[in-house]
Amino acid sequence: MHEHKCHCHEHSHEENRHRHIKNHAEDCACKACARAANIFDELEEEVEEQNREFRREIIFLLAAGVLFASAMIVENFMPQYEGSALLNGVYLALFALCGWPVIKLALKSLAHGGFFNEYTLMASAACAAIFTGEMSESVGVMIFYRLGEALQERAASKSRRSVKSLLAQKPMEARLVEGDEVRIVEPSDIKKGDLVRVLPGEIIPVDGVVSGGISQLDCSAITGESLPAAVSKGSEVSGGTLAIDGVLTIEAAGPFETSTVSRMLEMVQNAVEKKAPTERFITRFAKWYTPAMFFIAAAVFCVLALTGYPLTEALHRALVILVISCPCALVISVPLGYFGGIGSASARGILVKGASVFDNLRKVTTAVFDKTGTLTCGRFKVAKYFPADGVSEQELLKTAVLAEKGSVHPVAQSICREMPEITLPVDAEITELPGKGMLYKNGKDCIVAGNSLLMADYGVISPAMPNDGTVVHVLKNNVYLGCIAVADEIRQDSYAAVRELEKLGLHTYMLTGDREEVARVVCDKLEMSGYRAELQPEDKVEALRSICGGDLCRSIFVGDGVNDGPVLVTSDTGIAMGGFGSQLAVEVSDVVIVDDSPLKVAELLKIAKKTRTIVWENVCLAFGIKALFLVMGVCGEAGLWEAVFADVGVALLAILNATRAARS
Repeated sequence: MHEHKCHCHEHSHEENRHRHIKNHAEDCACKACARAANIFDELEEEVEEQNREFRREIIFLLAAGVLFASAMIVENFMPQYEGSALLNGVYLALFALCGWPVIKLALKSLAHGGFFNEYTLMASAACAAIFTGEMSESVGVMIFYRLGEALQERAASKSRRSVKSLLAQKPMEARLVEGDEVRIVEPSDIKKGDLVRVLPGEIIPVDGVVSGGISQLDCSAITGESLPAAVSKGSEVSGGTLAIDGVLTIEAAGPFETSTVSRMLEMVQNAVEKKAPTERFITRFAKWYTPAMFFIAAAVFCVLALTGYPLTEALHRALVILVISCPCALVISVPLGYFGGIGSASARGILVKGASVFDNLRKVTTAVFDKTGTLTCGRFKVAKYFPADGVSEQELLKTAVLAEKGSVHPVAQSICREMPEITLPVDAEITELPGKGMLYKNGKDCIVAGNSLLMADYGVISPAMPNDGTVVHVLKNNVYLGCIAVADEIRQDSYAAVRELEKLGLHTYMLTGDREEVARVVCDKLEMSGYRAELQPEDKVEALRSICGGDLCRSIFVGDGVNDGPVLVTSDTGIAMGGFGSQLAVEVSDVVIVDDSPLKVAELLKIAKKTRTIVWENVCLAFGIKALFLVMGVCGEAGLWEAVFADVGVALLAILNATRAARS
């Protein structure tokens, strides 16, 4: 039986989660650990397969580009080969290889009655170029198109929302107590009223009530509460929370399917299904542009033919119009503009999952933040000392460190960091009192450090303290020495982040599952517009709607925990803290900030604004030049050379302009 202390699922505050789980699973007989590692292996394999496909596509396009450039050099500098069967064969082969995906999509569209879209227009224009003898131009169009699609797919491949990683956080096992025996079962096998045992370091598999034992629970992944919660007999507990330091026996309220973490998974899945993807600009544009271009070309042909022009001349002008109207400048430069913006953001540690994020950010007026791990470091730090009369801060701290040295509790660790040089005597005896504190004995010295409940056990009435953190009281040889206030530290970047967002015209709010007093202090220090506290995950969604007046399209939400999953997906743009954040938050978000700096939110908005400006510059550039040359083509003043410039030339100009986004 898997009886040792297993921390493989401490997903709330752990970096390099995948490596930790795999390493742990190698030394662990626990099926849950092995399954979690397998899930992450599957995710790694998917990513690697996408990388292999991208590398194959780039190698193919590089080879095609070299062959195309060589053929162009031969055609332009060796007149004897111009129009030769060999050269035309090379162009046709390149056209077939590079253009087949577009032609296949065009044929498929035609088979389903879709006569007017970017694929049919591009295929028609490319075939028209071949028909009129401009084979090099048709090949160039297809190579550039494939390159743009490959780069766009590379960026978009990271944007696929997946809740598969949440399966690794689901409790995969439950210890069912049957008389004097404990049997390992699936959480789905648990029924209401069953007794479940949870060891230190394990995830509670079901919601229920504690029927025996004392422990502290890390609830931050579910509720957002930064401080561990002490539970004992009669306390209600939620599935998905982590038992830190004590063995619990829990009377199940039902199977895993009815637990808090299971309901949260369902909420995320439903939210993902309801959130429709942004329709690509070029697809909407092609709905009217493509039939219009076909109609104009056909009309020019008919008018010229009926007015006495030779059919070859009429056909030539119509095909020139089709070549000019080919939307490759937009098909390529628009996604490349977004890709440049995505690359610029990535260089700054901001991972953007798809171009639609930049479109959504243009209308944002409200930025809403989670607290723990987002605006705060999620790491406790000594905030203040309250020594008793006649006791120095140094003596108070030293005494507390001696007792807390034997604990792995985050509050204890924060106190020990203040005086790391202290070492424990070899003969010291340290006992952890679950849910209360620590007991230290060495010779005649007896030190007690813990909460007010522990002080009451020793007959000490602890003084009232501020409620913006947790307080550790210290008692030595039955003499009260004072207390130490420990609080979650506010990130230094949080102050600047709030100011920058307000300069951009955004209102800033905070949603947290933490206590009212703690939330108020953080909100006041950061000078935010407002906050909501003591929220459950489903409450955060409603609170976000309330803050935004029901218009979620104008909101962004920044969070890090499992509890933020539903609201990250519900908000128009969800931003996750990648270093500190849970795997679920990273997977379901639209943007991931790698270094956890909230200041990057303002940077993201600036990059999005510049990227969209560049994209619309490309749209206007393409439309303007194409409109000019279309008029010239109708009047017979533009031949195929001009058509080539209006198509590929404009595409190259737009691509060069799009690269500016990468230098934002």
